[in-house]
Amino acid sequence: MSLKAFHIVFIVSSILLTLGFGGWCLSNFMEPGGSKRDLAAAVVSLVAAIGLFIYGRYFLKKLKNITYL
Repeated sequence: MSLKAFHIVFIVSSILLTLGFGGWCLSNFMEPGGSKRDLAAAVVSLVAAIGLFIYGRYFLKKLKNITYL
């Protein structure tokens, strides 16, 4: 596995992890007794997922001429 392929796998897994964590924090906030910390963590996590997605697109455009092998 090349460094480019590993990087793409790592970015995708990071996006999924931050989306999952953000969803979990949001569901904790929606429950009775949910705190503002849960909402803040959900917002920060979802913003991080958006940032990782933008970085992933930038990375793919920058290295489009390099093979995955």
